[in-house]
Amino acid sequence: MKHYIHLFSVISALLLLCLPLGSCSQTSGPITKTSFKLNTVVTITIYDSSDVSLLDHALELCDDYENLFSRTRETSELYQINQGEKTALSPETEELLNIALSYGRMSGGLFDPSIGPVSSLWDFHAETPRVPADSEIKEALPLINSDKIHISNHTIELENGMMLDLGAISKGYIADRIKEYLVEQGVKSAIIDLGGNVLCIGSRPDGTPFQIGIRQPFEDTSAAAAALSVTDRSVVTSGIYERCFTQDDVLYHHLLNPKTGYPCDNELASVTIVSDHSVDGDALSTCCFLMGTEQGMKLINSLTDVQAVFITREGDLLYSDGFPH
Repeated sequence: MKHYIHLFSVISALLLLCLPLGSCSQTSGPITKTSFKLNTVVTITIYDSSDVSLLDHALELCDDYENLFSRTRETSELYQINQGEKTALSPETEELLNIALSYGRMSGGLFDPSIGPVSSLWDFHAETPRVPADSEIKEALPLINSDKIHISNHTIELENGMMLDLGAISKGYIADRIKEYLVEQGVKSAIIDLGGNVLCIGSRPDGTPFQIGIRQPFEDTSAAAAALSVTDRSVVTSGIYERCFTQDDVLYHHLLNPKTGYPCDNELASVTIVSDHSVDGDALSTCCFLMGTEQGMKLINSLTDVQAVFITREGDLLYSDGFPH
């Protein structure tokens, strides 16, 4: 399950998100297109080209990758893998799964792509979400075990009852692939926003950085806790305040602890990662949230060219070494 919190560009992207769904600007200046993809609102904005076909193909890439990585779409590769049959892996799915497994090792097993048996019990998109029965969660927990994911000769076979869920990392991977495509087409100034996974290509046309806002947890989407100057980097947030519901006065959110099967209960409200690649920001924002303030910050400070800001439930902002603020 994944976290795709609404980061927004204070100067530009906020205005773009106000365009009607599926609209496209073809006037002078930036071109932009917004559509509902990957179960979220996706906005692509290009500042140095008037070629609208670039936007169209970028959005088509979302569909292509969803047909690989979706846990629920019956035509997807991941859905077929979860049926338990030996399945040939596409290069993209094998690459993404190996990245996910590496972050599982880095987080001591807290980031686990085999969390599907538990994450499938929690439907945060339901009209009336509910807490799964404790018996359901206890029955599913033993099926979470990345050590039992067997990949050999580009094929995979899951043990009976296991289920993969790559939602905690797939949008970052897709954003990176969209950036790769646009750069190959000569784009040097753009913003890719996959439901809050913000990835910048270069800087604004005048050479100044993009300004990206980090949302204040539980406040209106226009309330920024901090603003970042970003050039050619990714900004991704995991938080407890978007996909959530309250039952019996208890807040339940989508950041699930694979050790307990329940939402992670700690002092954090959100974790924002600034990195070169969105797939890393996607994974690390979840890893650090699940690891908690002390261990999560220790991890970030051990990495090169990665920064983070943690926001606590009390509203305190905690910055990693070298954070650009």
